[in-house]
Amino acid sequence: MTKTPEQWLEEAAPEKKEGVFKLFLGYAPGVGKTFGMLSEAIRRYSRGEDVVIGVVENHGRRPIIDLSGRLDVIPRKKLEYKGTLFEEMDVDAILQRKPAVVLVDELAHTNIEGSKHPKRYQDVIELLEARLTWSRP
Repeated sequence: MTKTPEQWLEEAAPEKKEGVFKLFLGYAPGVGKTFGMLSEAIRRYSRGEDVVIGVVENHGRRPIIDLSGRLDVIPRKKLEYKGTLFEEMDVDAILQRKPAVVLVDELAHTNIEGSKHPKRYQDVIELLEARLTWSRP
C-alpha cells in the first residue's frame, strides 16, 4: 500500500519528541559564550518560538544586559542561607511555564543549600526529562 503525503513527511522530518541540549563552550571568561547563547535565543524568539531566560549571569557586561532585556525572564527563587539572601534559578516556575526554549547559564554552578538540586546541571537534567512529557500544540 502506498504512503500518504503525511506519512512521507513524518518519515522525512519526524516531530521532535524530546528536549534538545545545546551547549556553548569557550576557553575563558568573556569569550562570548553567553553572548552567542542570547543571540541565538533572540533569533528563535523573533521566529515565534517561546524562549525564556531561566538564569543568565551578566557579570555587569553591558552587551549581555542589553540582549537579556529583549527576552522574558523567569524570576529567580529567593533562598536564605546563614542569614544572607541568595537567588537561584526557579526550576519549578520553569516547569510550570513549559517554554520551548530555556536559557541556562553557568552549568557548573553549585546551588545554595535548600535548592532543589545541589548543582545547576542537575536542574537542567530535570528540565530536559520533563520536556519529554510536555504536550506542544
